[in-house]
Amino acid sequence: MNHEHLTWKEIEKKQAYSCRVFSVHDTLSQAPDGSIKTFSVIEAPDWAIVIPVLETPEGLKFLMVRQWRHGSRTLSLEFPGGVLEPGESEEYGARRELAEETGWLAARIIKLGEFSPNPAIMSNRVHVYLAKDLTYTGKQDLDDDEYVDVEQIPIEEALKDMGKEPYIHALMASALCLYLAFGSGA
Repeated sequence: MNHEHLTWKEIEKKQAYSCRVFSVHDTLSQAPDGSIKTFSVIEAPDWAIVIPVLETPEGLKFLMVRQWRHGSRTLSLEFPGGVLEPGESEEYGARRELAEETGWLAARIIKLGEFSPNPAIMSNRVHVYLAKDLTYTGKQDLDDDEYVDVEQIPIEEALKDMGKEPYIHALMASALCLYLAFGSGA
């Protein structure tokens, strides 16, 4: 089925605001019926989320990071991840974020999928990877404003508690869905 009748055409784009992590652009767009409207779009680099699965004597566990989130003003327990650097491949960025935040390296890394974090107002994508066969280096390399605790969480606990504090980050729930659909058997 052809859905061209739903497509808007961007006419003009102007930057309205810019900061360290994103910029906001006002876009003048033409609707399918010819009318013209203005929309604000947040432009940011793509992100990577890594789901590290660790084999322990007690069973499979996720390596997760606990960190403060300024927007929600609370601690959040999340899969490691972050912004892809300019020119960096998605996989390289995922491996880098895993090593920097947790001090663990993955012998195998598998892309599970990607999402648009909020397609109504954001232009970027988040790429989700599964990391297996992990080796501990003992060395984190955190950004100067990054403070995280690395925790080994039983997979069943994360599944049971997702959507409740401290598992409040919606992108982690999306990543977990991809793990359940594709990664748990990989």
